[in-house]
Amino acid sequence: MDALTAEEADPVADEHGAHQRGGGPGRRPSDAQAVVPPGALSPAERDRSWSRLGDEDFDVVVIGGGVTGAGVALDAATRGLRVALVEARDLASGTSSRSSKLFHGGLRYLEQLEFGLVREALRERELMLTRLAPHLVKPVSFLYPLSHRVWERPYTAAGLLLYDTMGGARSVPGQKHLTRAGALRLFPALRRDALIGGIRYYDAQSDDARHTMTLARTAAQYGAVVRTSTQVTGFVREADRVAGVHVRDVESGAETSVTANVVINCAGVWTDELQRLSGSRGRFRVEASKGVHIVVPRDRIVAESGLILRTEKSVLFVIPWRNHWIIGTTDTEWNLDLAHPAATRADIDYILEHVNSVLATPLTHDDIEGVYAGLRPLLAGESEDTSKLSREHAVARPAPGLIAIAGGKYTTYRVMAADAVDAAAADLPNRIPASITDKVPLLGADGYHALVNQADQLAARHGLHPYRVRHLLDRYGSLVHQVLAEAADDPELLKPVPGSPDYLQVEIVYAASHEGALHLEDVLTRRTRISIEYPHRGVESAEAAARLMGRVLGWDDETAREEVRVYVARVEAERDSQTEPDDQTADARRAAAPEARPRLEATA
Repeated sequence: MDALTAEEADPVADEHGAHQRGGGPGRRPSDAQAVVPPGALSPAERDRSWSRLGDEDFDVVVIGGGVTGAGVALDAATRGLRVALVEARDLASGTSSRSSKLFHGGLRYLEQLEFGLVREALRERELMLTRLAPHLVKPVSFLYPLSHRVWERPYTAAGLLLYDTMGGARSVPGQKHLTRAGALRLFPALRRDALIGGIRYYDAQSDDARHTMTLARTAAQYGAVVRTSTQVTGFVREADRVAGVHVRDVESGAETSVTANVVINCAGVWTDELQRLSGSRGRFRVEASKGVHIVVPRDRIVAESGLILRTEKSVLFVIPWRNHWIIGTTDTEWNLDLAHPAATRADIDYILEHVNSVLATPLTHDDIEGVYAGLRPLLAGESEDTSKLSREHAVARPAPGLIAIAGGKYTTYRVMAADAVDAAAADLPNRIPASITDKVPLLGADGYHALVNQADQLAARHGLHPYRVRHLLDRYGSLVHQVLAEAADDPELLKPVPGSPDYLQVEIVYAASHEGALHLEDVLTRRTRISIEYPHRGVESAEAAARLMGRVLGWDDETAREEVRVYVARVEAERDSQTEPDDQTADARRAAAPEARPRLEATA
């Protein structure tokens, strides 16, 4: 099969026509004339989207670029609505890049008899694995160690039988029962006295930040305006009705107003702040719960499967993550900086204590490559009579023209999005079709399986190792042709990123040219996961990455140096915070770092 051009690889055209990528230092003159495919969040498209925000009337404006906001934008756009999504920072810059990175039904909900919730989540897991995002969502196995004789095995087996059969879960193997010897062969790192046997079961995992970004790009492919670094500063009012939002471009300081029939607040842990800004009384409150994960090298735990452990509060996961393990999470109240939750020494010690209770060779602080902290938006209902509560999420209409949605879990984002758009129908002039996102593959899904079979040929054509191409396919799917096309006239881009050999330099360029990355931290923490996968946490790659981004974004030397300075200060502040004993001192340390988007208001 011949290599496809970028246009052929992404054949769906939107109603707004093709756009051109702006030139910049280091780019060939012909690049400025290249046609950018639909769904590309390019610098030129960013300029054009600003004009569209001020010039067009929209059916729906979505506030928030996390998984819920991106899901709402795709749901609305594929129903034929005119949609704009605005995000103050970066796509998935909050909770949606800091999860356990699992698409799962939630075993603990079975014990709580939440069968409907589990069935729904497992149906979503199946859709992701088979139809919507097979390039991004993959099966992952877990060992459930048994420690009690007689009753625990049949009790757990009964729950896992439901888990294996609910929601049409057919794409992963069913449970497998293991003796102690069998469980230790699967997970040799366990202490022999830590279990009497085990059960292996399957769930699914994904890079949450890449999935959310791809979701937003898919919405853009279907005509939605998707714009990051665009902060809501107020609401447009017509009498008692919300009729749009006032926004500021936090890169340039420019301001404009966006008119819409309905505004949907998908701001997650910032939901209450947006409610106050709108002047409407919220129908529920959102409280933040901090969850911390650590990342350690794969060779520190000898195992062929993930692990799930019961704790006194919930569960602890040991999750295989390429050449690493992700271990977490914690669950503690957080009332400080919502944008940059800080992990403390106590959080890390909690994780190490619990995982070391079953490991033959304990982990130490020196084994840790990365740490990340995220906030769960948990509901604290004020008036259940005026809000729709279901599936752990709530949808409310606090004022005509304003919808708020909060709570829920990453796995069921698509259901949440459909509920939000259904609720918005009351403020739309025409009847809208039903949600169809269960039939809409994300960008890169179509053709993915065929390309997996052709990975060796694709690797030979580009002079890459087949392992490298498979890694790219699991990050970009069939968009891999677009990525590799960026290196057509510069083979040096197919070399690894200095300091981060798991990633190619062309991926940094593509993040800026097609994926909407505007700052160095966008690339090192979300488009790639360099910030948590290497002990240097991206510092050794920062200068090279800034140089590559600058080729696309037109940075001069001073701008590139400032991007590196800000990123290094962020890493130093996070490291400092992780040595502090409590949230208050850790938050103060983290707050010392400069903001990558300096015009951003503190309440965003």
